[in-house]
Amino acid sequence: MPVLVPMILASFTIPMRIETNPGSMLWLLPLVAVIAVVYKATKVSAIRPRAFAKESALLFGSILVFIAVAAAILYALTWIAAGHIPALLDSSAF
Repeated sequence: MPVLVPMILASFTIPMRIETNPGSMLWLLPLVAVIAVVYKATKVSAIRPRAFAKESALLFGSILVFIAVAAAILYALTWIAAGHIPALLDSSAF
């Protein structure tokens, strides 16, 4: 038992390795769900289960849409910065 507590505490000091592949983006879903639920819980005066679930789901969806739009904009800016657009404009389509 005495070894268990330091081992558990030490596990919080080592960052979790998350790969950079499309499947790793699934880690975003539980994080966004927790953010939406906690945010709504702090903003409402009385929690009614059906209304709370609906508002949390709406916030969950809006956060995901915002993240997708932000990712698309950042991807486009990176694509432009890498010089792909000027290369397309320099080549003739005929």
